[in-house]
Amino acid sequence: MSDRFEIRIHGRGGQGVVTAAELLSVAAFGEGRHAQAFPSFGSERTGAPVVSFCRIDSVPIRTHEPVATPDALIVQDPTLLHQVDLFAGFAADGYLLLNSGRDLGQLGLEDLCERHRPERLLAVPAGEIARRRLGKPLPNAALLGGFAALTGRLRLDSVQEAIHERFPGRAGEGNAAAAADCFELVAKRVGEGANA
Repeated sequence: MSDRFEIRIHGRGGQGVVTAAELLSVAAFGEGRHAQAFPSFGSERTGAPVVSFCRIDSVPIRTHEPVATPDALIVQDPTLLHQVDLFAGFAADGYLLLNSGRDLGQLGLEDLCERHRPERLLAVPAGEIARRRLGKPLPNAALLGGFAALTGRLRLDSVQEAIHERFPGRAGEGNAAAAADCFELVAKRVGEGANA
């Protein structure tokens, strides 16, 4: 029986949006699940809006269409909030993880909180977490740790293994540490114990 979970990731070229979807799929494979990841490019230049998609399921995935009704949204760049329709098709019981040091109200998303389950909507300073661990504000790996804590769909160790597989050496260590930091922050904020 299918338990498909669909994720849409928004960001800008150069922020690792495509890599984030690939890492999610590798983490899911590592847990014995079926997964697929693919991007959608409008313009392939640095700084241009980029969207990538990931599906995770317990059964083989046959569809290859873009994710139109995501169960989870990961937004790597808050400047996209007023440039792209990020919330198109977003499920009422969906999860939102947004890279920002400001809360959702400060970002003008009060109406989103009213229409959706507010305990599933969270902004975290993933770019700052990454800067501390990597020296660069690349939020993708940190947000994947946060995703694991917020949704419970993947384990932190699976995300970290996927990161180490993709990024050997210091880059892998820094990204895995950023994922762990964000996981802990999100777990604390949603009042759950770390389920790594």
